[in-house]
Amino acid sequence: MTSLKNRTLFVSGASRGIGLAIAKRAAKDGANIILAAKTAEPHPKLPGTIYTAAEEIIEEGGQALPVICDIRDEENVRNAVNKGIDEFGGIDICVNNASAIQLTGTLQTDMKRYDLMNQINSRGTFLVSKVCLPHLLNSDNPHILNLSPPLDMDPKWFGPHVAYTMAKFGMSLCVLGMAEEFKEEGVAVNALWPRTAVATAAIKNALGGDSVMNISRSPEIMADAAYVILTKDSREFTGNFCIDDNLLADNGVTDFSQYAEVPFSELAPDFFVPDDIEAPEAAKNS
Repeated sequence: MTSLKNRTLFVSGASRGIGLAIAKRAAKDGANIILAAKTAEPHPKLPGTIYTAAEEIIEEGGQALPVICDIRDEENVRNAVNKGIDEFGGIDICVNNASAIQLTGTLQTDMKRYDLMNQINSRGTFLVSKVCLPHLLNSDNPHILNLSPPLDMDPKWFGPHVAYTMAKFGMSLCVLGMAEEFKEEGVAVNALWPRTAVATAAIKNALGGDSVMNISRSPEIMADAAYVILTKDSREFTGNFCIDDNLLADNGVTDFSQYAEVPFSELAPDFFVPDDIEAPEAAKNS
């Protein structure tokens, strides 16, 4: 499949950042987007709502259905999926993008925040996938894509922020399990993760403002990488833990300067990228 025209995507956390970038890239092909997110009113620190996101998607050439949805709540999720089915007739792709982050050690992590991260990241991903799957099974090229890292058990990823790592790796465990569970039915389940920091409001708030944003890649690198995955044959590409620039380089991208304003050597590295997965030469030279 070389296009997402008329395909329907359910995207969690799609009001801004990487989720919105993925939705807009699909919209360029004429895709239908179910925007499932909590932000109905403008947030002082987080720009964009599901309604402004819907406008951007329509401007790109897609169809958009904004649905207020808290993925911690099963009734919310089922309602959002049902509205999408009523509007578009099916779901071909589920993108689990919604995530919560707090980079604190054990003693500094209150249980309310621990619960939030696990309810959104691990449980939310499982729930959204579970509710979308009966509809994905009716698609001729069904995909689940989780924005989550490779399962690298190096202690350095756990020591500084074990609660966040557990929650984020829970999303990746969904990839490992569901890819195996649904491979015979032809549902692709993959993970995508950025090599570097990505310039989003969440990163700005979590990691320290504009200084990090200036040495981050744009969300479009993740959108382009997601597009590569979602246009692949679901029966031939599943159970993969992809790093954005490696995937793009493997699929013909040679100029990575379009995604950043600084050279590769100055970019802030992201968490969870295994030491043995080196950046492609094309990225290093951009």
